[in-house]
Amino acid sequence: MKPDPILDWFEKNKRDLPWRNTSPWGVMISEFMLQQTPVKRVLPKWHEWIDRWPTPADLAASKKSEAIHAWGRLGYPRRAIRLHESAAAIADKFENQVPRSLEDLRTLPGVGEYTAAAIASFAYGESALVMDINIRRFFARSIDGIESPTPSPSQIERRLRAELIPQDGALWAAATMELGALVCTARTPLCDQCPVKKICAWRAAGYPKSEIVKKSQAWAGTDRQCRGLMVQHLRENKSATQSVLYKLWHDKDQSERALKSLIADHLIEATGNKYKLAD
Repeated sequence: MKPDPILDWFEKNKRDLPWRNTSPWGVMISEFMLQQTPVKRVLPKWHEWIDRWPTPADLAASKKSEAIHAWGRLGYPRRAIRLHESAAAIADKFENQVPRSLEDLRTLPGVGEYTAAAIASFAYGESALVMDINIRRFFARSIDGIESPTPSPSQIERRLRAELIPQDGALWAAATMELGALVCTARTPLCDQCPVKKICAWRAAGYPKSEIVKKSQAWAGTDRQCRGLMVQHLRENKSATQSVLYKLWHDKDQSERALKSLIADHLIEATGNKYKLAD
């Protein structure tokens, strides 16, 4: 696959996203927030965070409870804790500068293979192999001729995609990610607008449906919803008793399980006979 049509498309169609013109720390914040959360929900929170904590040391100097509170309704609040822990590590071990190498990035809490590659690429212009779901879906369709990629990339997939990276790997990662997010979307792809539609294997095959069954993540009635209600209550109130937290949910057993998991995840803590966001 030649990169020029995709890079040309990106130059004309890329979104004006604030983390494309920011510090490495700003990029890192965006990568944590964008995990399983759409751009439109992340935008206002990203601005709030970068204004409030412009460097890792600024966030590290704040209490964890402040980070959890500021996370708002982005979901998966453990990300706020991991970002706070990463900020402390960066301030302490890397002179308040987000590390550049994949090896150093992987030592930070909450930074896995994808996040490390994305930070190295988008913050420092490194030619790292960035493999988010948008990129993987685009390549699965255009090259492999299948509708959806597997849940996680195989070593063969990684090797084949690495061979596609042109000289400017960071620009390539941004362009293919944008193409997957805006054109080669999961449900209603805009194939007529795709710059590689003439060579797309999936289009040539007649858009066969994928054999992979995609499981949507449930929310209503789950432990996640119960946990979210408890955390939100403690964002709005300094503390609450166990009985008050249990009244937020209809199932006592589920409430007990949710409360225990929130404590285990260091999102909330006991203080006397009450609970509050963890400091």
